[in-house]
Amino acid sequence: MSHRLVARRYAKALAEIAVKDGNLERYKQELAEISALVRTNPDMARLAFYPLLAPARKAAAFDAILAEGGMSPTVRHFFTVVSHAARLSLIHEIAEAYAEIVDELTNVVEAKVVSSQALSGPQTTALAASLAQRTGKTIRLRWSPDPAILGGVKVQVGSTVYDASLQGQLRLLKARLLSA
Repeated sequence: MSHRLVARRYAKALAEIAVKDGNLERYKQELAEISALVRTNPDMARLAFYPLLAPARKAAAFDAILAEGGMSPTVRHFFTVVSHAARLSLIHEIAEAYAEIVDELTNVVEAKVVSSQALSGPQTTALAASLAQRTGKTIRLRWSPDPAILGGVKVQVGSTVYDASLQGQLRLLKARLLSA
């Protein structure tokens, strides 16, 4: 079974608990913090990924660290279960899968925006509003620069790409000229 599928199952179980508790966003934030801690702290990474350490010892050590960090009892218990199942090495995948599940439950979709320059505040607001109207969902924009597109923007929402870039327009013009 793929790691992604296993991680999604754990994330889904936590999301079901979070819906009952009313803590979807809180647990999402805690998982993101824990994942970031494991990424940036070599000792935490060794604890999570070292295969020869007994799961019970990993669970106890991880729980002590999470308690010290002020994590909720539910998230602490969740990681105890994950540790005992020897799946602590999936911590990043679980955090990502949980964030995706929360987005699905809260009707949020991420739009990847590529432009040669950063968009201004009013441009960002107008783009998010336009995409929200098209998709019927709340839009979270993620911008990345690409000077190769020359001007305009390219937006990807799910598998749909809206190309309003100068590079895209030039490509269309080239295709029309070559087919004529």
